[in-house]
Amino acid sequence: MSKVFTFLKGMAMGAADVVPGVSGGTIAFITGIYDTLLESIRRVNPSLIGIWRQQGFKAAFEHINGTFLILLLSGILTSIFTLARLITWMLHTHPIPLWSFFFGLIIVSVNHMFKQIEFWKVSRFVSVAAGAFFAYGITVLHPLNLEPTSFNILIAGSIAICAMILPGISGSFILLLLGMYGPILAAAKSLDIFTLAIFASGCVIGLLTFSHLLSWVLRHYRDIALTFLTGLMIGTLSKIWPWKETLTWRTNSSGVQVPLVEQNLSPFSFEQITGQPALLGYAVVAMLMGIGIVWGLEKIADK
Repeated sequence: MSKVFTFLKGMAMGAADVVPGVSGGTIAFITGIYDTLLESIRRVNPSLIGIWRQQGFKAAFEHINGTFLILLLSGILTSIFTLARLITWMLHTHPIPLWSFFFGLIIVSVNHMFKQIEFWKVSRFVSVAAGAFFAYGITVLHPLNLEPTSFNILIAGSIAICAMILPGISGSFILLLLGMYGPILAAAKSLDIFTLAIFASGCVIGLLTFSHLLSWVLRHYRDIALTFLTGLMIGTLSKIWPWKETLTWRTNSSGVQVPLVEQNLSPFSFEQITGQPALLGYAVVAMLMGIGIVWGLEKIADK
């Protein structure tokens, strides 16, 4: 049964990673597998070759917790390939309930992260504030418009995967800032194997290098790291606020008009300014659903 739960947790991580503003690392942390995931990835290094030569494939596979990684990765990929179309459709047709759902996820995730802090000191509060300001600064950056060349896709993958394993900052949002979110999502929808293979190669490069640094930080400065990461989550809330007005637009690499600069509105001024329904009732329900799912995941992790 634990294997089934590991697969389902992978699916939850994959679903989060598809949407800009939500981190798969956050889901891993909430479900209690974050440290296991990070340690398993960290063990994929050159010393693994020595273990394989001396003790065989089985020992090397067990050393990196191979079953866990395969199940989790299978869940992530299953979710990405099955939900990419649904989430793309939701972003275009029902953005307010979708963003409200993820807003609820982030709010309750912040509460979960704060529970992990053992000792609250002034430095912890400073770390939260630093993370929030840093993340907010990222959210107000104007997206770049990188062309989807093989080299750019490789670099984007190596940068985005670092964000994907960090609770609080979204790899999809990093792709959005780089102007690579659309091409990668389109490749996932159309099963463009060549593009996906290049992106995956970049992810592997970034993952194997960044995981060592992150593991070291969490071992030696855990509370500081967690409060900073929680600050990142707080700072991204402005980006996923459901009610926005688009001030300027840009044309992406596919020739489609997409928002460039947006400002947040209250649900009531949203109706007055945009002439569109605020869908406040749907938003509240969606937000409560997000909170309920994380609460349920917490209970499963506790058991």
